[in-house]
Amino acid sequence: KDGREALVEIKADPDLRRIPIVVLTTSKAEEDVLRSYDLGVSGFITKPITFEGLIEAMKIIGEYWFSIVKLPPKQ
Repeated sequence: KDGREALVEIKADPDLRRIPIVVLTTSKAEEDVLRSYDLGVSGFITKPITFEGLIEAMKIIGEYWFSIVKLPPKQ
């Protein structure tokens, strides 16, 4: 099963569909971006080229999702 198939299953499940999903990929293709958002992702991020860039991106993503964003309460 690929990520898109897993995403379809997660978003179809009423208990899981509110989970924010961020795609982290090497793709920059517009069709991949559009398809991902059509399937319900919360964000689409192209992986940085360097390891240092990846570490910095993970710090920013972590701060965003765990310190800034207001998520719905657990049901």
